[in-house]
Amino acid sequence: MRASYKNPKELASKLRDLVDTYLEGLLSYEELEKTVIAIINANGDRVYKNGFMPTKLSGVLGPERVDIINKIAETMK
Repeated sequence: MRASYKNPKELASKLRDLVDTYLEGLLSYEELEKTVIAIINANGDRVYKNGFMPTKLSGVLGPERVDIINKIAETMK
């Protein structure tokens, strides 16, 4: 699995696909959590700037996916 993304569009696409796979029941929450944490750690400010997700990223993901990712990010703190 690739964890670091330079292109915000690719990053958003990967996160969207991950959460969709989880919502379809094809991926466990633990696996989703582990993968999202790895992506957040590898991409730093591209996922959260000053504690907030950039509007470009959140716009592509949509509110339901953003809520799931925010919940996972909260467990990191």
